[in-house]
Amino acid sequence: MATDILMPALSPTMTEGKLARWLKAEGDTVSAGDVIAEIETDKATMEVEAVDEGILGRILIQEGVEGIPVNTPIAVLVEEGEAVPDGSSTQAPAAPKAEAVPAVSTGTAPAKAAPEEKGERIFVSPLARRMARERGISLDALTGSGPNGRILKRDVEKGVTAPKTAPKAAPSATPVAAPEETVRRVPNSTMRKVIARRLTESKTQVPHFYVSVDIELDALLELRSKLNATAQENSFKISVNDMMIKAVALALKKVPGVNVQFTDAETLHFENVDISMAVSVPDGLITPIIRNADRKSLRQISVEAKDLAKRARAGKLKPEEFQGGTFSISNMGMFGVREFAAIINPPQAGILAIASGEKRAVVRGSEIAVATVMTATLSVDHRAVDGALGAEWLNALRDIVQNPYTLVV
Repeated sequence: MATDILMPALSPTMTEGKLARWLKAEGDTVSAGDVIAEIETDKATMEVEAVDEGILGRILIQEGVEGIPVNTPIAVLVEEGEAVPDGSSTQAPAAPKAEAVPAVSTGTAPAKAAPEEKGERIFVSPLARRMARERGISLDALTGSGPNGRILKRDVEKGVTAPKTAPKAAPSATPVAAPEETVRRVPNSTMRKVIARRLTESKTQVPHFYVSVDIELDALLELRSKLNATAQENSFKISVNDMMIKAVALALKKVPGVNVQFTDAETLHFENVDISMAVSVPDGLITPIIRNADRKSLRQISVEAKDLAKRARAGKLKPEEFQGGTFSISNMGMFGVREFAAIINPPQAGILAIASGEKRAVVRGSEIAVATVMTATLSVDHRAVDGALGAEWLNALRDIVQNPYTLVV
């Protein structure tokens, strides 16, 4: 009996996704556990598996289609010798026999396929689609010579040789824009679109308030050097970021009014301190979480942070490893940035921007000295955190960093 393969829900909050790539073709044999497709969500590209065996009779959603709602039929699975029905089967989607389920996520997302024209579905081979995209040919301008009108390589090559009428440009002594061929157009991925939407919503809907403070790092750097010197070879190595995660967590315990989230009805105060750390990935940013960071040792934080960052860049995080968190850290110190302000990651109420430590002149009493100084900027949701509270929290953080032995006791 023909059964539908549905767009899976790869996380509790997922409502739609993009079909990035088919790994099986029509007519291929499918076994339970086979990876059949890659689905792109706002955070990663995930593999999906079939839970039953059969023949992939018909692909209903082509590669590159975005905004596919969860539980939408994307393909039809049939038994050996069974006729392939037109469209999806009539089986109720509540308990599909061959529903796709999430597997371990993949790494870098595959090359994006050209979106199909709206209206009648276009049948095209993967090679022809790629050739058309690279040569700037619209698929709806081609006539397919393959089975069922499928567009093949030779059809694209014909399209290339077809005469084109160049548009007439208005006479002008000085060009007003760069020639079209100098522009490289890169379609926005699902992740990039979601990042753009959420950051715009945060910046326009959340009243940001910024507080900055200079923090001397010499004592912390000296402690880090001593701790790393005592670590066994190939055991672990503590970074400044690891120490800042612990310091931020302790400051949130000391001034818990910043470890909050604002809602229209109430402000949520969290007992747990779960630190989201910003990690740059090939097409955006993701924030894996160090949970209960205030209760973990520097070694535990170091090992966990490195593992999360590595798997984040490979696209192998589980949804629960990057969803949630009560406070965020964005560290750009490795880029030599003197200072910056970060955008709040809703529904959290605060994010700390950590800049580079550099040698600066400081005044101690009536004398001038040289110290390693870092500028840290706190961005808070002013609906939940007032300026004075933000300043109190930053002062607590500075005290912890400048007296870092509290990080190891």
